[in-house]
Amino acid sequence: MSNGLPRSILFVCLGNICRSPLAEGVFRAVLAERGLEAYFAIDSAGTGGWHAGSAPDPRSIAVAAHHGIDIAGQQARKVTIADFERFDLILGMDRSNVDDLHRLAPQGSPARIELFLGHASGAEKDVPDPYYGGEDGFMDVYRMIREASEALADRLAGCEETPLSGQASSTM
Repeated sequence: MSNGLPRSILFVCLGNICRSPLAEGVFRAVLAERGLEAYFAIDSAGTGGWHAGSAPDPRSIAVAAHHGIDIAGQQARKVTIADFERFDLILGMDRSNVDDLHRLAPQGSPARIELFLGHASGAEKDVPDPYYGGEDGFMDVYRMIREASEALADRLAGCEETPLSGQASSTM
């Protein structure tokens, strides 16, 4: 990390097929819109590995595509111990994810583990899992993630007087 700013961010949900791949794609898009994508390493993972190697849920792909974001090429993976060294900031989509991440984190890990909405906008709320619901749930989750991604980018860009000037994480 440079000046305490996270340069590498991992978004985490349960299976890495609904919320976290959407958050990865949306946050990448927000950074790209602001010309900041080169300064960050972004990824997503799940606390469970049963979907490892799978593409995101078709409903996540569809809602992202509806907003001009392509997440179809992502592949689900499980959080690894190495992630706690590779990423400065690990953002769980809900409190259960955050609790699981704290249990998985090796002692002395430098990564900050936080609730996504709490860290991004101060709203200590979960991003609900839309997996068992309909398409409306995915649209609601997209809106929550988009707003939080905008707030997170604002926070990160506002931490320095000049535009971010560091390099993408060399730990990736």
